[in-house]
Amino acid sequence: MKKILLAGFAVTALLSGPALAADLARPAPVYRPPAPLIAFFTWTGCYVGGNVGGVWVNKEWFDDVPGFAGTSLGTHTANGWLGGVQGGCNYQVGNWVFGAQGGFDWADAKGSHPDPFFALTTDTSRTRQFMEMTWRIGYAWDRLLGYVKAGGAWERIDYAMATAIAATNAFSARETGGWTVGIGAEYAITEWLSAFVEYRYLDFGTVTNSFVNGLGTFIGNVNIRDTKNVVKAGFNLRFGG
Repeated sequence: MKKILLAGFAVTALLSGPALAADLARPAPVYRPPAPLIAFFTWTGCYVGGNVGGVWVNKEWFDDVPGFAGTSLGTHTANGWLGGVQGGCNYQVGNWVFGAQGGFDWADAKGSHPDPFFALTTDTSRTRQFMEMTWRIGYAWDRLLGYVKAGGAWERIDYAMATAIAATNAFSARETGGWTVGIGAEYAITEWLSAFVEYRYLDFGTVTNSFVNGLGTFIGNVNIRDTKNVVKAGFNLRFGG
């Protein structure tokens, strides 16, 4: 019986020897952590923010009295400040970014010129407010977005024809509609905060304004062509991306 057991142990050792040697020769497995996930920045989402900047105004005045219609009453320029708020949403497809934006700005840009037909009379304009609704399309280089925009624009302007004797005022708080185009760039400082700078051109066309004197007596109509250039910078708080 002892001989049989010893023979069995000998056979087992001979059979398992090569396997044990192969296991000893095989290197121990090395732990490799999984590859980190790469987070890509996206402009998709909505935002609200504020802005400040400057506005440059060009006004052309034309007589609208029958027999003198189209006669120039002079021109003037004006410049001043603006500041306001904006908000909108973006959607990114590949590197392209599509969006809509609305904004409201307070402003103060006043200019005047001497009236060429009425002695001692000054024709004055004062821009006070802007509102816009625009579409944007842009191209993103990761956190940098370049864009163009276009849409509708509205404004409030006060006009006056003042003489050394009495003031002749237009109907104030007139809301005038027009269009705007612009170009800009925006950079995402963090996931939720971005900064931008942009230029816009605004054209409100030619509007007929009725002037009355201090007693409410109708004086006449004046056609005024109004264009503006705006440069502003600001920030946006982003959410929902």
